[in-house]
Amino acid sequence: MINSTNMHLIKKLLTIGCLGICSLGLPAHAQEDAERLQKIKKALPLIDQMCKEYAEKNHFPGFVYGLVVDGQLIHTGNIGYSNLEQKIQATSRSDFRIASMSKSFTSMAILKLRDEGKLQLDDPVWKYIPAMKNQKYLTKDAPTITIRNLLTHSAGFPEDNPWGDRQLAVSDQALLTLIEKGISFSNNPSTQYEYSNLGFTMLGYIIKKVSGKTYQQYIKEQILLPLGMTHTYWEYADVPAQDLAHGYRWIDNQWIEQPLLHDGAYGAMGGLITTIEDFSKYMAFHQSVWPASDEPEKGPIKRSSVREMQQPWQFSGLNVNHKYQTNRKCAMVSAYGYGLRQSTDCDGRRMVGHSGGLPGFGSNWNILQDYGVGIMSFANQTYAYASYLNLQILDTLVSVAQLKPHAIKPSAILKQRQAELVKLLPNWEKAEQSGIFADNFFLDYFTNTLKKEATEAFNKAGRVIRVHEIKPENNLRGSFIIEGEKGNIEVNFTLTPENPALIQEYHIK
Repeated sequence: MINSTNMHLIKKLLTIGCLGICSLGLPAHAQEDAERLQKIKKALPLIDQMCKEYAEKNHFPGFVYGLVVDGQLIHTGNIGYSNLEQKIQATSRSDFRIASMSKSFTSMAILKLRDEGKLQLDDPVWKYIPAMKNQKYLTKDAPTITIRNLLTHSAGFPEDNPWGDRQLAVSDQALLTLIEKGISFSNNPSTQYEYSNLGFTMLGYIIKKVSGKTYQQYIKEQILLPLGMTHTYWEYADVPAQDLAHGYRWIDNQWIEQPLLHDGAYGAMGGLITTIEDFSKYMAFHQSVWPASDEPEKGPIKRSSVREMQQPWQFSGLNVNHKYQTNRKCAMVSAYGYGLRQSTDCDGRRMVGHSGGLPGFGSNWNILQDYGVGIMSFANQTYAYASYLNLQILDTLVSVAQLKPHAIKPSAILKQRQAELVKLLPNWEKAEQSGIFADNFFLDYFTNTLKKEATEAFNKAGRVIRVHEIKPENNLRGSFIIEGEKGNIEVNFTLTPENPALIQEYHIK
């Protein structure tokens, strides 16, 4: 992360155009951050052009977006109007309804209550909504619906976007009446993914039952205000009139304003109203949990709980024909976490975020978990498809700015075993007495073969120039390069779960 001191120095570097190690005394890692940020900023005109063309092509009345890098909102863009009738320009401070992007806030509240010992994710939902105990499932052997099922869209409820989007303002009593009449199931619980607004509405009610406060009040007090999101609302009537984005639908080559629904029980699935500047603080919190660290906890919930939210808990789809803007084919596998979508592309890049869509609005946010970059986009047009654009922006940004994922720091035991292993190469003399190998090693690898392979590799590489630092895959697995005059040797090894960890697997090429 770039702290405030380093950010000040980075800004100074960018102003004077310093590319080398300057006389400012900037640490090496901060220098790397400065150069990385400079590369990203060079890509911003291209991103602005992509957004402008996309907004025009799709007839967005207003379109706002923001780029968050290492916890900082470094760039925003504003196109069109938040209010067409009054010709109010859309800005990064305009309040847009973000629809289903609200779901992760509801999930975060549930996990906060879990962390406090007030509920468990595998609790049956009927424990908090008694009428759920009398539901008739599709078969008699169906399992009971749990809170985790609601979080991951695996409760067996039918996809309900058109219907659910019109329920926003209904009361808690109307929700309970619907449940008491009996729910129609599309699948048995815990069998497959199917998107359900009703499920997240139930989570909102559970927050109320457990905390003693409405979900709106609890999320505001426990998440929004601690993050500094002071321009975020549940009820549109509470938003200052000049800040409120009005929603529209493009019909017969003209924009038709859509009525805004008041806040109610279904707001837990899609009622939040926020700005680019406010939402960037939420995105920054999600970015801050990668990579894991020993830093003090500063957020409204534990970083480990946020990482839990971002995990792929329920498989949702595989798109083998997915293409990026350059027409590059790159398969994408998708899953659902807790109120979040998680995707991994053919390059192994992990993305997490969520879309939102309601009559009058469409939005999306997405972060590359291992790169420290994220994009959010809000539009005031019905079901504006912002996720496609955001994926293209992230792919473009990685390519143009030549971004690399966060480097994993090698553990002490990996570095120790690397040094011990290097001393044995290429002759493997007294290797069996060295004490650094697990009891399986010399049953799976034979000393004569190990010596032959290593000797051949070293002969081809020539005189050793240097041994590079190990590149960890995780805490107990990594590879390193032995650089030679004529070529390089790659060595990788894996350690056991013992303490201290020993070498169980080894390869050289």
